[in-house]
Amino acid sequence: MNETNQPRLTQADLQQFTGDLDRYRHTLNPRVIYTPGVKYVTEQGGAYWLIDAIASYFGDRKMTGAMARDSRLRSLQFWRLEVAGDQSAVLTMRADSGVQPAITQQIPFTDFPLDAIDIWAGFDGTHWTLYLPSEH
Repeated sequence: MNETNQPRLTQADLQQFTGDLDRYRHTLNPRVIYTPGVKYVTEQGGAYWLIDAIASYFGDRKMTGAMARDSRLRSLQFWRLEVAGDQSAVLTMRADSGVQPAITQQIPFTDFPLDAIDIWAGFDGTHWTLYLPSEH
């Protein structure tokens, strides 16, 4: 926390996470687990809402439709949060860079401290694991 009691988070902080066997279960969707790097983002960035938003799509009709249209999404997904200057944000999910998002969610306001963050999701046959690119 900084002097204004807001969590601190920098891009440099995220590079310290390079892979780990520890996993944390998402409380609302037991099929979703996440790594220490993602846990750090939620705690230091005040962003439990971000993993809640991502986890809410697994099992959702919108996700099922996206997976039917692009089979790559059944095993690996690339989520990205981009924060605008007015503190609004867009959360997107793609099958690969350079392709149209399969899911887009507008977020009217956030105090997330970074301009953008990428969270990848991989399926192991049982669980979706959310992780930072550096943890791949």
